[in-house]
Amino acid sequence: MSLSPSPTVSKLGSFMDWVMQHSPGESEFHQAVQEVADSLLPFIEANPKYAQAKIFERMTIPDRVIMFRVTWEDDCGVPQVNTGYRVQFNNAIGPYKGGFRFHPSVTLGTLKFLGFEQVLKNSLTTLPMGGAKGGADFDPKGKSDHEVMRFCQAFMTEMYRHIGPDVDVPAGDIGVGAREIGFLFGQYKRIVNEFTGVLTGKGIQYGGSLIRPEATGYGAVYFAREMLSTRTDTLAGKVAVVSGAGNVAQYTIEKLMQLGAVPVTCSDSTGFIHDPDGFTPEKLEQLKWVKNTQRQSLEAYANLVKGAVFVKGQRPWGVPCQVAFPSATQNEISGEDAKQLLKGGCQLVSEGANMPTNLDGVEVFRAAKLLYGPGKAANAGGVAISGLEMTQNSMRLSWTREEVDTKLQDIMRRIHAQCETHGRQDSHYVDYVTGANVAGFIQVADALLAFGVV
Repeated sequence: MSLSPSPTVSKLGSFMDWVMQHSPGESEFHQAVQEVADSLLPFIEANPKYAQAKIFERMTIPDRVIMFRVTWEDDCGVPQVNTGYRVQFNNAIGPYKGGFRFHPSVTLGTLKFLGFEQVLKNSLTTLPMGGAKGGADFDPKGKSDHEVMRFCQAFMTEMYRHIGPDVDVPAGDIGVGAREIGFLFGQYKRIVNEFTGVLTGKGIQYGGSLIRPEATGYGAVYFAREMLSTRTDTLAGKVAVVSGAGNVAQYTIEKLMQLGAVPVTCSDSTGFIHDPDGFTPEKLEQLKWVKNTQRQSLEAYANLVKGAVFVKGQRPWGVPCQVAFPSATQNEISGEDAKQLLKGGCQLVSEGANMPTNLDGVEVFRAAKLLYGPGKAANAGGVAISGLEMTQNSMRLSWTREEVDTKLQDIMRRIHAQCETHGRQDSHYVDYVTGANVAGFIQVADALLAFGVV
């Protein structure tokens, strides 16, 4: 005789059927919602005021989706066409906030998953920011500076009407760095004739914040430090595997070295580097030169640095380690990858990327009672400093590097404390997935309740 599913499992299935009916074909968005719903539905059952007002249902449908054509000319004078998006997901606790991503993989479903995660992440920071995400299927790689400028200007010519310092404050993301933010901000200022804090991640010369490029990577390491402290442990001497080779990975490596850990890997779309002796400040500068200045693959780095081995077409999760920092992109750790990490001695995972572990991998980590910091908590340092940049712009002042870093550490401690409060299972284990989802949900849900039926 087959057993009927538990009420929670049954409700999860029904809820996900409803989500898929309202957003068909958006697998990454479904994955993000299911990961939250799995741990959040029991909390909602225990607090029926949220169920009666259908708060979670409201939170899974964006306030609005903006989609438009971006037409621009390449250096040969040939018109090119891309699709631009902005998903303004929820502004219950503050202006919409979330990055622009320029990458060929950008779809509406990708941006909806990122925007949904952003709502909870921004809530966890305790700063007054709603959640949004945007971008285009444009690839800056291989484009000249003039082509990138023309695309950014064409993109902002449509986008400017939907954003503003008290409405929606975008930032950078994959494919949108200092160069792109400069072009976007210049076009916005040109059109509206105002100098306002409408974008974050700006250059220091025109309203940016110190520590912003470092913030996501630094924050992921600070969050790992807080997780280890619950077991009276530290990062000192621990071998760390890091994926990615962009800003997040580079500054994760930098902060790990500063706190005494030994980062031994990084990766890009072509493969990964393994350096058993670990990175040094000099090696990190070489990595930044190869990736940021030369814009080459990691194979070029391996040819420059003695002891660095390039492994083509693979990810670094089979390298033995004590701590891991996935900092590349979504779904880079599968269930099998998670098992490989555990087999290699991994005790902690702190996610620098957004949703880098798929649902199977998350279950492997939770079943093993690993110290597992999901991205919405562990990588919230980036948007936290964006929030501080907004504050500095509003006040027309700048804080020192030390002041911003102190505030970042304080925010990451507060995020950890919220996750621990709502995720503590027993004296030895904190379920950070449940803790982050519940803590992020409560503030937004209570605001929506206060607003009535909107």
